[in-house]
Amino acid sequence: MTTQFPSLSPEQKKELSDIAQRIVAPGKGILAADESTGTMGKRLQKINVENNEENRRTFRDLLFSAVDPNCIGGIIFFHETLYQMSDKGVLFPQVIKDKGIVVGIKVDKGTAGLNGTDGETTTQGLDGLSERCAQYKKDGCDFAKWRCVLKISDACPSDLAIAENANVLARYASICQQNGLVPIVEPEILPDGDHDLLRTQYVTEKVLAATYKALNDHHVYLEGTLLKPNMVTAGHSCPKKFTPQEVGMATVTALRRTVPAAVPGITFLSGGQSEEEATQNLNAMNQTSLHRPWKLSFSYGRALQASALAAWKGKAANKQLAQDAFTSRAKSNGLASKGKYTAVSSDDQASMQSLHTANYVY
Repeated sequence: MTTQFPSLSPEQKKELSDIAQRIVAPGKGILAADESTGTMGKRLQKINVENNEENRRTFRDLLFSAVDPNCIGGIIFFHETLYQMSDKGVLFPQVIKDKGIVVGIKVDKGTAGLNGTDGETTTQGLDGLSERCAQYKKDGCDFAKWRCVLKISDACPSDLAIAENANVLARYASICQQNGLVPIVEPEILPDGDHDLLRTQYVTEKVLAATYKALNDHHVYLEGTLLKPNMVTAGHSCPKKFTPQEVGMATVTALRRTVPAAVPGITFLSGGQSEEEATQNLNAMNQTSLHRPWKLSFSYGRALQASALAAWKGKAANKQLAQDAFTSRAKSNGLASKGKYTAVSSDDQASMQSLHTANYVY
């Protein structure tokens, strides 16, 4: 007979549920500012800025000082950033909390190969995770993020990769909740390939179904979690282009078949889409005629920062321009999370530029 032993108290459950609801309050989403030092270096290289700690701090201070709590409910930090200070000498987590925004932290330690597969991976970092989560909670974090990566090809994703990543995500989520952190569950299916929309939808349904089976098996309290999935889009090299309405319908259909109504919110990753594309697709999801029991919002990194980086160029004189670009994107996505966004004209080149990177890693 299946038996569940008590794991979370009613007080713990209420705290987790309240945190999750705050992050995805109406019109709000997440700024993913958890790029690793190496990934941040690639971003800075594109604007000819040296990748050093001060430049990374300066750009994030630019974002955090401008962030609008009316459209950003949570920010995911990288470990380094959690202990840095603003230009005014205030620790970044405090800057964010003073705005009423929830502080999050990336806790995985990157991917590792799965032997016997066609280049598939699992995600490492479970060792010592409970202790790290306990410390991050003391240091002001209230939610966490862990990314697993799957890919679509003739042979992928394999049953092994689906099962292994689902189980790792469930273990992580359980450990987070024991330490008072809301886990963001992120099973990302990469957009690399020439597959069509229907293939992505099929794979997304298989991956999400396995993920929620694992979360259930591990007694994860779903009301105190958030999901961060890929949107259902065709492969980046697919010759056929699909409209935001087609993407929206395919994505919501896949979610309705797999994600329990107990989950408070689904915050999509942008997956290398252009800023404008990510916003339009999110808006289309929230305009579908299908019933949606969860909030559908955003957890964007590149799709909130690309225009800001391009405007900044590492120059203090451009700070206001960069902040304006960032707040404009954040407001657009806040509207899209309510299905109230109106597309920009096509002459806004920065927001139209593809942000796709093959085999993307953080």
